[in-house]
Amino acid sequence: MDYGLLKTIHIGCVAVSYGLFLLRGIWMMRESPLLQRPWVKVMPHVIDTALLASAIGLAAMLGQYPFVHDWLTAKAVGLLLYIGFGMAALKRARRRATRVAAWIAAQAVFLYIVSVAMTRNPAGFAAWP
Repeated sequence: MDYGLLKTIHIGCVAVSYGLFLLRGIWMMRESPLLQRPWVKVMPHVIDTALLASAIGLAAMLGQYPFVHDWLTAKAVGLLLYIGFGMAALKRARRRATRVAAWIAAQAVFLYIVSVAMTRNPAGFAAWP
């Protein structure tokens, strides 16, 4: 597969995945019954699978891997934090205030991951001059 096409797929999956997370968080805060729709429960898994597959493909094409290259390690650690906060926000946390706080924390981690991806530096945007 062409690198440019795979990168476009990856970035598209990032945008759709984040958009759905943002929407699901808003629905969570509004206690919307839309969260219970089957597509809302299935689509994030489908999109995130494509996102992960494209990430692995890009890493292989670039010959850069987490725990070898610091910026990819930072993205991987950030991803684990994002998943943890996301799970707390949408499933695990019992109190609404805790869910909202976890949802906001997930937003911050997402922005960090994007900044690391754009700069290829574990410091993210903080590394920009």
